[in-house]
Amino acid sequence: MEINKDLISIGEKSKTAARRLAFANTESKNKWLAAMAEALVSEQERILEANYLDVQAAENKGLRKSLINRLRLTSETIFEMSKAIKEIINLPDPVGGGEFWTRPNELRIQKTRVPLGVVAMIYEARPNVTVDAAALCLKSGNACILRGGSEAIQSNRALAQIISDAVVASGAPEGSIQLITNTDREYALQLMKMNKYIDAIIPRGGAGLIKAVLENSTVPVIETGVGVCHAFVDKDADLEKAVSIVFNAKTQKPGVCNALETLLVHKDIAQDYLPLIGHKFQEYGVEIRGCPKVTSILDYAHPADEEDWATEYLDLIISVKVVDNLDEALDHIYQYGTKHSETIITENYSTAQRFLNEVDAAAVYVNASTRFTDGGRFGFGAEIGISTQKLHARGPMSLPELTTIKYIIYGDGQIVT
Repeated sequence: MEINKDLISIGEKSKTAARRLAFANTESKNKWLAAMAEALVSEQERILEANYLDVQAAENKGLRKSLINRLRLTSETIFEMSKAIKEIINLPDPVGGGEFWTRPNELRIQKTRVPLGVVAMIYEARPNVTVDAAALCLKSGNACILRGGSEAIQSNRALAQIISDAVVASGAPEGSIQLITNTDREYALQLMKMNKYIDAIIPRGGAGLIKAVLENSTVPVIETGVGVCHAFVDKDADLEKAVSIVFNAKTQKPGVCNALETLLVHKDIAQDYLPLIGHKFQEYGVEIRGCPKVTSILDYAHPADEEDWATEYLDLIISVKVVDNLDEALDHIYQYGTKHSETIITENYSTAQRFLNEVDAAAVYVNASTRFTDGGRFGFGAEIGISTQKLHARGPMSLPELTTIKYIIYGDGQIVT
């Protein structure tokens, strides 16, 4: 595949910047980040004007409400983005350090951490990713290439220009943060073939986007996964607690990957619990798609089909199933889960421990909402994505996950005999 000249230019600039960023000291990186955080606040009117254009276009296209909510920025969200950058400043620098050991032949070996190099982000209508990715890459010594979705192009243009100008003005290399402004799919496909310039690609978005990157990229991919997240309400659950947790996990922000998509309810408490959570969902406008046992209890629930159990709705829709016991709940999660986030609501310690030990997911909870699977909420400052794979990184990915290993060996004339 022939690569567009503009993309090659972006790749060359990123590679040159990455060489300098790799050995930038912590003080310099924090100074650049501080300039970025300040610029977001001082330029918020410009950002909001650009975002207004994106939101208007999305509404005119009839995009669903959850996607528009994810796209919309406010003064408060811009302040939160700035705050997240300041939290990253206060986090330890992931580059350098490591352990030392000495071999019998007196070779001294150090295992240290170094940046990945050039990281490309391909993402959808999430303007906050532009800032989070750039800040995390900068602190970890990586150059970043950003390719957002067409729905957020005006917001991304403004954000990328503002933060890039701010860091370069404070001493960062040109090309540290670059946005691909052409949102044609062909450009994204070409980006996935730029092994000469890019060290890793991180897709962040829905199932279609992630699948496209995995199938087409020749550049190594760090997979961020689809979130078909489950809650299992056990027979020993505190029902009031179960209503609060499940309602929060589904409705607090339905258009994100850690939102709840499937509710499993133990048969022994189904008659008592389902009307409680069903009434809350009905009041809030959540569509319930249930198994025959659910529809027999909740006459307003729609019948679920096989496809529902494997669907990441990213909307005010939830699939609900009554199960006989913990084993059936575990089997269902094993079959339909995406290894993202799963929670159990129970007051039974032994049941909780089985669930924690046997569920294969990046984050497994007891008596808490799946919405906590987030770099900021885990204390990482921000995240570049939530990985559901097992190689290199898993769960919310922050600074350490944007580095790799390097071995440094000190000798004094040793040779192999």
